[in-house]
Amino acid sequence: MNAPVALQRRSAAGTLRIQWEDGSEQYIAIARLRGACPCSQCRAARLRGRIDVVAAGVGLDAMHLQGYGVQLVFDDGHDRGIYPWEYLRGLTGEARADAN
Repeated sequence: MNAPVALQRRSAAGTLRIQWEDGSEQYIAIARLRGACPCSQCRAARLRGRIDVVAAGVGLDAMHLQGYGVQLVFDDGHDRGIYPWEYLRGLTGEARADAN
C-alpha cells in the first residue's frame, strides 16, 4: 500500500488527518490510535484480554515516517508502535471523499 499524501496532527480536535492518494480523507482520534497500538507489547496485552484505558486527552508529540508506515510518539511516553499504512487505512475513523 502506498503512503498517504499528507498526515496532519489536529491537536485542537484530538485527531490525525490522513489524506490518501485516491482523494479520500480519514480522521482518527489520537486516543483511538493509542488504544490500537500495533507494537508487540500492546498486541500481546490485547491477546491476553487486557484492555487498557487510554486517556481521552492523550496527544501526539511526534510522527516519524518509516517507509512502510509511521511511528507515532504519544505524550504519555509510548513510542514503540509503527503503524503500517494498510493498518491505518483499516482503522475505524471518519472517512470521506475529497470535496474537490
